[in-house]
Amino acid sequence: MKLGFIGAGNMATALARGIGEPVIATDKVAGKAEALVEQVGGEVLESAAEVAGASDAVVLAHKPAQLTEVAHEIAGQADIVVSILGGVPTKAVEAALPGAAVHRFLPNIPVEVHQGVLCYAQGSRTNGSEELLELFGRVGTIVRLPKEELIEPAMALMSCGPAFMALVAEALIDAGVLHGLDPADAATMVVETMAGSAAVLRETGADTRGLRTRVTSPGGSTARGLAALEQAGLRAGFEDAVTAVVEFTRR
Repeated sequence: MKLGFIGAGNMATALARGIGEPVIATDKVAGKAEALVEQVGGEVLESAAEVAGASDAVVLAHKPAQLTEVAHEIAGQADIVVSILGGVPTKAVEAALPGAAVHRFLPNIPVEVHQGVLCYAQGSRTNGSEELLELFGRVGTIVRLPKEELIEPAMALMSCGPAFMALVAEALIDAGVLHGLDPADAATMVVETMAGSAAVLRETGADTRGLRTRVTSPGGSTARGLAALEQAGLRAGFEDAVTAVVEFTRR
């Protein structure tokens, strides 16, 4: 299945890199489509209409405000449309492109290393999407949402989540350096510990309590550290972060 990207920003680039096949691309910002094609192979075309005409499936990766303009360009030429537009429901894309089968994916940056999460909302005109889902499944775990309205809290967890996790890693590294560790050594310890902990949680069905219990001896050092994190408001901080994202995206 040949993918055509309309828009070649960070998320489009991460997705294309993860899928690992040549693409057709266009972007109104000079050099972006060229940079994408340089990384994964394929062809740069001048317009959205040309991309739609040369593709099996069109990926809408432009700015959400450009939907009407892009839809006018590709109307009648795009049978299968994949939208990764933030804040734009499938109904809006279907209304803009009446003849297209619309699939909505919300990917995150780790798709570029095949460790991503893609939340999926199916449009009302989608049939025979197995090939498309197999293609996107290469880059990570697809989570089918029971209703599209859950996209906003999902976005806070998995789309914004890498930035949140990076901040946690940065804070832990800085704390280690404060107590004398070499920055490079501290970074290795934290990043590899995060990766290993995630692997254990994956194997145990996200048994977070079980992992904490295995690491924490009553009255020991981990217990003291966890108590300090709770007292500092770590849990409340994440609740506030998710609420802030949901409220912002639902404006």
